[in-house]
Amino acid sequence: MIALVDYGSGNIRSVHKALIAVEAEVKLVRGPEDFQEDYQGMVLPGVGAFDDCVSALQGQELWPAVLGHIGSGKLFLGICVGYQALFEASNEFNSCATGLKVFKGKVVRFPDDGTLKVPQIGWNQLDIVQPGCPLFDGVPNHSYAYFVHSFHPEPIDKGIVSSWTNYGRRFASAVWRDNVFATQFHPEKSQAVGLRMLRNFVGLV
Repeated sequence: MIALVDYGSGNIRSVHKALIAVEAEVKLVRGPEDFQEDYQGMVLPGVGAFDDCVSALQGQELWPAVLGHIGSGKLFLGICVGYQALFEASNEFNSCATGLKVFKGKVVRFPDDGTLKVPQIGWNQLDIVQPGCPLFDGVPNHSYAYFVHSFHPEPIDKGIVSSWTNYGRRFASAVWRDNVFATQFHPEKSQAVGLRMLRNFVGLV
């Protein structure tokens, strides 16, 4: 069973449908009362602002459940803002919010100097640098994935980066350490490549 964290993020429905499409057993969780079952996997999706994600997780008392799940060694997948929330903090809108601190580093904005269209919206390539990452099993290097974002994390430990992507600068488009996987791109919108990744994740549960 996979817990899909529903804190009001706009892409929850598309992530839910994609997980069902790869034959996952999924339950939407919205508060601590939904954690009576023993979930072997968790997905934290997200679109929008870092602070909104953090505030909603705290307001719905989901923060301890997410951290507890990760700390237990069970599988976890963060998507887009759900990826960014794993880091210590964000520069977004002079954010004062503290992230989950699973990884060290800060979330930063693409350069706003007129050389790039920000946000990045559309397809871009993945330079897979950890071919042994289970999430990328069967995914060819330089495959395209779908992005919608103005910000991205800068991990201090570059050893956790499983793929890089270029958009004016090279940024970490996916990370992996132990039981935690996270992507800046949207697997649920990345067609066959994204569904393969989600199927890989579900297969590990």
